[in-house]
Amino acid sequence: MSASDEHIRGETLADIIIRRKRENVPRRRKKKKKRRREEEEKEIPLPGGEIVLGVIEQLLGYDRARVRCADGYTRLCRIPGKMRKRVWMRVGDIVLVAPWDFQRDKRGDIVYRYTNTEIQRLTRAGQLKELEELLE
Repeated sequence: MSASDEHIRGETLADIIIRRKRENVPRRRKKKKKRRREEEEKEIPLPGGEIVLGVIEQLLGYDRARVRCADGYTRLCRIPGKMRKRVWMRVGDIVLVAPWDFQRDKRGDIVYRYTNTEIQRLTRAGQLKELEELLE
């Protein structure tokens, strides 16, 4: 049966195309989204040594941010190249900051940004107490 015969039977061209697609193409099953089990299982980087926790106060442009750190300093931090496009930063995000060797109390690098589930795990573990005290 040709398309012109089908067209004569009263089907529109769009109906014919849709019917043929349904007949010829096997149904694809939708992929189920993987749950964030990997995120829960992976190890969270914790502050220690020189690395401190901080909260982004202001995004300054040109890959820089003003971060209030748990040790009491407000630092001008830079977002490294490997994080610029992959991890988007917003005001209020909790981050890990590595102070520079010189100008320790003024500058640093953002090393890691915590996700919401990681923040919940840190609060349960009691890691964010000093940061909460600083923000109050």
